[in-house]
Amino acid sequence: MAGVPAGVGPSRCSEIPYPETGFSLSLQKDLVSTVKMELDIQCEEMSPSRWAELLSTMKSCKTIRLDDCNLSSSNCEDLSSIINTNPNLTELKLNNNELGDAGIEYLCKGLLMPSCSLQKLWLEYCELTADIVEALNAALQSKPTLKELSLSNNTLGDTAVKQLCRGLVEASCNLELLHLENCGITSDSCQEISAVLSNKSSLIDLSVGDNKIGDSGLALLCQGLMHPNCKIQKLWLWDCDLTSASCKDLSRLICTKETLTEISLIDNNLRDLGMEMLCQALKDPKSKLQELWIRECGLTTACCKAVSSALSMNKHLKVLHMGENKLGDAGVELMCEGLLHPTCNIQSLWLGNCDLTAACCATLATVMATKQCLTELDLSYNSLEDEGVRKICEALRNPNCNVQQLILYDIFWSSEVDDELRALEESKPEVKIIS
Repeated sequence: MAGVPAGVGPSRCSEIPYPETGFSLSLQKDLVSTVKMELDIQCEEMSPSRWAELLSTMKSCKTIRLDDCNLSSSNCEDLSSIINTNPNLTELKLNNNELGDAGIEYLCKGLLMPSCSLQKLWLEYCELTADIVEALNAALQSKPTLKELSLSNNTLGDTAVKQLCRGLVEASCNLELLHLENCGITSDSCQEISAVLSNKSSLIDLSVGDNKIGDSGLALLCQGLMHPNCKIQKLWLWDCDLTSASCKDLSRLICTKETLTEISLIDNNLRDLGMEMLCQALKDPKSKLQELWIRECGLTTACCKAVSSALSMNKHLKVLHMGENKLGDAGVELMCEGLLHPTCNIQSLWLGNCDLTAACCATLATVMATKQCLTELDLSYNSLEDEGVRKICEALRNPNCNVQQLILYDIFWSSEVDDELRALEESKPEVKIIS
């Protein structure tokens, strides 16, 4: 039978085979990133001798990651010196360390020095508070090279975020990425974030997930997002207390902002009405959206006809995450009509925990064997049983099937089917079955 996925914990050391919305989604993507840092250390306790050894190495490194290494403010004093004396250093990731405001103040002193050319600074889960924003703003003013800033999962609050955003608007930096997930943001600071969007045409990646901004906050953000200066490409709004009322603004954004290629609305109560509005936007020829993450949004079979229609008309959408919605077999059957349309170019389809059974697997198998663009399929947490899994396996054996990754977490099958799966993997080594 299939294995049960490992649990998700707060540490970056945790294995995350199947993402949960309670964990920072930006971290999830980072964990599977194939980008190799020059000095890449995660989950290592730093002895004084080991730290001394690394300091010598860091003097010439271009990219440094020291995530979850039990660093503290005392280590930051050394890192500040590295920032000041190593002109080659462009990327520094220190996520999940108890650096505190005192530690970041040391780093900011290094950033103030004219010889640092840092472009990317990641400080997620670093126990920062509102008190650090003044020092950060001073550093931002002196760092036109800075392109990425992530402060997710720190207790900043609206007052600090407002102050930070005012500093970003005034600073000469050309920020491309700003991540503020789980920072205690409400609608109160959305006007200031909106001002950053309308003033910084360089900003292409914004994540404010896991903040209670609500429909009123989203409306304020959209003012900046719709500004002609805004060139946003990636927008993550997961778990932001949004409802279908926000989908009118979101739909207008999707069908008019041609730079927008990726949006996450996971764990928002959009319901079928909201999804139908989004689908209308996806049918607009001006929509260039390539990824739509809409897991756990209260969707049912009722919206699947609209989804199918959008899939049949949108040639740009490549990734669709619709897991943890009660789509049912009938809903997926409807979606498959759109998926089979020649215009549809879906590459990654996630339907985990969607109340599916073996009844829809024959149609899914047809999609797998017909759509050569489809390379990734997630059917986890569905009651497919032996019959359904066998139909999916049959499609994988089809020479026209191009699925390279099949995700089947928490699906139970007999030992006979397990043997068939293992034999299938041996016969098609390019196919990875994750269970």
